[in-house]
Amino acid sequence: MRYGIHVQNSGDFGDAAVLARLARDAEMAGWDGFFIWDHILFEVQQPTPVVDPWVALTAVAMSTERVLLGPLVTPLARRRPWKLARETVSLDRLSGGRLVLGVGLGDRVEEDFATFDEVVDARLRAAKLDESLEILVGLWSGEQFTYSGEHYRLATSVFLPTSAQSPRIPIWVGGEWPNKRPFRRAAGWDGVFPSKEGVALDEMMTPDDLKEIVTYVKANRSRSEPFDVVIGGYTPGDDPDRASHIVAAYREVGVTWWLEGINSLRGPIGDMHVRIRQGPPNA
Repeated sequence: MRYGIHVQNSGDFGDAAVLARLARDAEMAGWDGFFIWDHILFEVQQPTPVVDPWVALTAVAMSTERVLLGPLVTPLARRRPWKLARETVSLDRLSGGRLVLGVGLGDRVEEDFATFDEVVDARLRAAKLDESLEILVGLWSGEQFTYSGEHYRLATSVFLPTSAQSPRIPIWVGGEWPNKRPFRRAAGWDGVFPSKEGVALDEMMTPDDLKEIVTYVKANRSRSEPFDVVIGGYTPGDDPDRASHIVAAYREVGVTWWLEGINSLRGPIGDMHVRIRQGPPNA
């Protein structure tokens, strides 16, 4: 099992310099990854600072040497896939091949979609997500690529350079269980980042939940390449035995990445910085 940080990109964390410092300290403390949320507008009634994830991840890449990094998750339906292709390859090369692209439909639909007259219908956003993934992989190839879909059309073009990673940048797919479609989608890519309907952000899915999800994804997976099962959760940094006990139960059901939740619901930024410096649990 590998261990990462999953941090919000708003409020006290909505500053690229702050996130870069947290990422540097996370790397020094032994964490394996640093992943951030992707929101444009976090609150409508109570405005709060929000940082662009790609600017923040660039700062993270420049402040670290080892940790994997990426957005978790980016809602592809509100991003132009060709622009995202440029951003991802640029960041992957800058970081020396450390980018992981987390994708999904996205949440906070009123704030991030409706406010800007973006598509809010889940079926349409899912269709745009699938088309965007096809376009990303086609443009990442560095070969001639043409696309004609229901939502996007591209004339023949060649995008260079290619990513630092080969054959491409890894893709983790988010989804809310028990909705099955996102998990069938995830089975075709490199990893899954599940949440569960009714489980609040400051709560955790159970190992039994994860076991059910892992079984379903494996049953729908036709590829033999390694596949990551990524779960977000909370462990006490001041109680290593308790932390190890918590993550061990998830490792036993097939989880490969534990992402420690770092957000304002858990505590003030000072306390979160302390948790990062305490390092990952050891299962």
